[in-house]
Amino acid sequence: MRFLGISQLSLRRLNAVFSAGTVRGTASSAAMRLVQFCHRGGEGGVRVGVEQAEGQGVIDLKAFDPSMPSTMRELLEMGQKGMDCAKRALSSGQHVVARSDIRLLSPVTGPEKVVCVGMNYKDHCLEQNAPIPKEPIIFSKFPSTITGPYDDIILPEESQEVDWEVELAFVIGRKGKHIKEEEALSYVAGFTVANDVSARDWQMKRNGKQWLLGKTFDTFCPLGPALVTTAAFKDIHNLGIRCLVNGATVQDSNTNQMIFQTEKLIAWVSQFVTLCPGDVFLTGTPPGVGVFRNPPVFLKRGDVVECQIDKIGSIRNTVV
Repeated sequence: MRFLGISQLSLRRLNAVFSAGTVRGTASSAAMRLVQFCHRGGEGGVRVGVEQAEGQGVIDLKAFDPSMPSTMRELLEMGQKGMDCAKRALSSGQHVVARSDIRLLSPVTGPEKVVCVGMNYKDHCLEQNAPIPKEPIIFSKFPSTITGPYDDIILPEESQEVDWEVELAFVIGRKGKHIKEEEALSYVAGFTVANDVSARDWQMKRNGKQWLLGKTFDTFCPLGPALVTTAAFKDIHNLGIRCLVNGATVQDSNTNQMIFQTEKLIAWVSQFVTLCPGDVFLTGTPPGVGVFRNPPVFLKRGDVVECQIDKIGSIRNTVV
């Protein structure tokens, strides 16, 4: 796979992902990086933790307070009590597990819903000569697509056209229906990075051109590395967003290109369904996907896909 090499500008942007990833804030602002992890030896099963800073040690919430649950979804279902405990754990600096001793999992597993938004970046619409949507285009992935921030993407034998899509994702923190746009952000637990991996042959040519099957092969939704709480962001809709394949930048945009922003998406989707803690939203991808290149480029075994969003971090998945 050939792309232009990484420019000095790209290298500076890559560095910005990591330098900006450390969340600064007072305890009252509740700026936190929440993670799910397991110990490398496998003992103890899934745990919820709080990163001290991006890439640094993780405080084991259950070790800090045995009454805390073992999964992010259960923690979010506890509401403010769970967040307050996470805040206290972060302030304590106790029960820190070294990153070398754990494997980071997707920050959320087993959500009730994975809600996806199509054609939601102005520049992505322009690259395919498509009109700007008048209302959000909603589709879904099965929750079984979710995989960890550094886990492999499995290339299915049934598809020859598997593609990348870096996306900003958010996770619902409390239950709601018919949510008002002006109140919508209070329903968000935090934000993370997603790759909406897509089998274009199944999305665009097969299955009656319904998108679901092309989007929902196993491992087609890497998420992570952390769930960064809303208090960590001044403006979630003004962040650099990039995808690199084998080290070369293929997508490079900004979340300010989103047509329908977080608040609008929550208000829109909650007209139809009740949103629950742990529900995941993927908010659309910027331009640079493989299918619209000339000639089209698709993923092959051995490729490494890295998705980055400033102030959140990056996920890195090998295609196998």
